[in-house]
Amino acid sequence: MTRTLLTGGIVLSQDERIGDLEEGDVLIEGDTIVDVGPKLDVTDAEVVDVRGQIVLPGFVDTHRHMWQGAIGGLAFDWNLGEYLWKVLGTAAAYFRPEDVYAGGRMSAVQSFDAGITTVFDFSHISNSPEHADAAVDALFATGIRAVYGYGAPGNDAGAWYGPTSDIRQSLDVQRLASERFSSTDQLVTLGLTARGPELSTLAASLDDIAIGRDLGVVISLHMGAGRLADVHGVQQLHEAGALGPDLLHVHLSSTSDAELDLVAASGGKAAICPRTEMSMGHGYPAIGRLIERGIVPTPSMDVVTGVSIDMFDEMRALLEAERALVNQRALDRGDDAPPFSLTAKDAVRFATIGGATALGLDAITGSITPGKKADIVVFDPRVGAARPATGAYASILFGQLANVDTVLVGGELRKRKGQIVGIDVDAIVREAEASREHVLVASDLAATALRTRV
Repeated sequence: MTRTLLTGGIVLSQDERIGDLEEGDVLIEGDTIVDVGPKLDVTDAEVVDVRGQIVLPGFVDTHRHMWQGAIGGLAFDWNLGEYLWKVLGTAAAYFRPEDVYAGGRMSAVQSFDAGITTVFDFSHISNSPEHADAAVDALFATGIRAVYGYGAPGNDAGAWYGPTSDIRQSLDVQRLASERFSSTDQLVTLGLTARGPELSTLAASLDDIAIGRDLGVVISLHMGAGRLADVHGVQQLHEAGALGPDLLHVHLSSTSDAELDLVAASGGKAAICPRTEMSMGHGYPAIGRLIERGIVPTPSMDVVTGVSIDMFDEMRALLEAERALVNQRALDRGDDAPPFSLTAKDAVRFATIGGATALGLDAITGSITPGKKADIVVFDPRVGAARPATGAYASILFGQLANVDTVLVGGELRKRKGQIVGIDVDAIVREAEASREHVLVASDLAATALRTRV
């Protein structure tokens, strides 16, 4: 079995027992981390010198619509209502299975480029069983670690919210569970996306949650998105006895404090998307309100149609949004801005072990810990804007995609020396461009963008 020693780097393990090492080694055997420490005594491994670089766990993206990868930027200038109307209500109806596949593969490549090794794919594009299979195929084909969140499609919502549709959804996800996810020891595992009271009915939401619990998987649902929060979805689920630690609530921006208390009491998790939320009108990101209640605000990319796949940008937005709010409140009181309570180290923790915990994968990934899978990023702070930063965590928060030198998923190289490896990127881009052209023309959205080509 192949043994690899990453030696001499600054190790930000995100494991409280190991801590941060000024100069540390990480020993990988096959797909697993087997040892971490300063100057390991190893003589039978391939040695990779990472002196001057930072070694950290791969980022975990807790909420992404991977199927939109081929239409990146389409909704950049659209608010939430326009996105729901034009992307989910219009374009999604014209997605063929091959478009879902193209978008998923494009999203995975973008993930590796950004140091994201794990993602929850909120796949609300299951227009048919073939669409669902295509989404799963894309994840397996690219070698990303993922929780595939099976979900009802964004188009023809009325047909899916009726009683017969719930039977259809239940049968299809059970088919996938038996055909594609019979083993839990694989890179891609099963999850479920519930429609939620804000986007459907309480009855449909409870049906979805019941299906997910029968399968024993993580269940993700949109909650607290702008004025949609006026239906008090969290309160509805609480009164129905449906809240629980297996629910991953997405956004929660406009959710009331009282309802956040209910989420906290239930052990629920949170995926936040500060860039999307601030830009599209979901409400101000609930970062501090979540932290006050002991809920980790795990950052995610959400819609590549609206934001870039860049965890560095997302972490910066998380810090800046919360700091701006705290500072403005102090200024409004006539006080000086207080010292920062939320730090760069916190942001990295939220984006690694925090995200893994939210997805129920913390025994597998999220930290550089012996026994966990080797999902690792080597970050080179000697490149670009990160270069002048003093301190490893500041360097990470100054980071750009160019700083991501090496990415390993389960010990397999996905990026090396700044280049994606083991994947035909040009072919994926060509496939994505063809898919984009089809979707834009078929949906009559072609006039909304001047298309670029690589």
